[in-house]
Amino acid sequence: MTGLDIDGVPPTVRDRHTPAVPAGPVDPAPGGFQIVPLRGLPAVAVVLIGLVVAIATNRLWALDFFHVVSGGMWTALDLFLGFVLGPILGRLSVPARVELTRKLMPKLVLIMPTLVLCTLAAGWQLARHLGTILPTYRDHGWVVASMIVVGILAVVALGVLEPANVTVLFELRRPDPDGRVVARLMRRFIATAAITGAMQVATLVIMTRLATA
Repeated sequence: MTGLDIDGVPPTVRDRHTPAVPAGPVDPAPGGFQIVPLRGLPAVAVVLIGLVVAIATNRLWALDFFHVVSGGMWTALDLFLGFVLGPILGRLSVPARVELTRKLMPKLVLIMPTLVLCTLAAGWQLARHLGTILPTYRDHGWVVASMIVVGILAVVALGVLEPANVTVLFELRRPDPDGRVVARLMRRFIATAAITGAMQVATLVIMTRLATA
């Protein structure tokens, strides 16, 4: 592998005319991956159909299931991306970072919006079912605080993380992806995930407070 230049990007990433010496098997089609994994769409469809059925029937256990499971997975994923995977990515070489990104990010394109949608939709219907959104509810202030925090998390997840994710994937689909662009977007993605992970801790505090009130 060639050395890194002053900005940490291998010259072979920027200069397509400089031949690289592969250290192992090379993917013959570096950009040959799906931005939206089609094989995962049926699973997403099943989850969303189940969500619609839960909301339509207004069954407490089903709403609680979708809200708790989706919210827990969303929290765990944010914490993992921000505080576990983030530091690891920061220590990887650019080629290794690009390869990990190609494997991970397409899955997140499906997972993150699904978790956000299930958490918010089931949570709102559950709050209506239990009457916790009413001003007369004894812990109404905590409920409002949870809605504010979760609303911010949803905006960040769908308005910042998801576009950065898709932009990285489109860059990697190019015949000559710019390693600097990928590295910059990944730093932004991981930093934002760390912020949302910290906010998820606040969500856990609020939810456990409501559950034990």
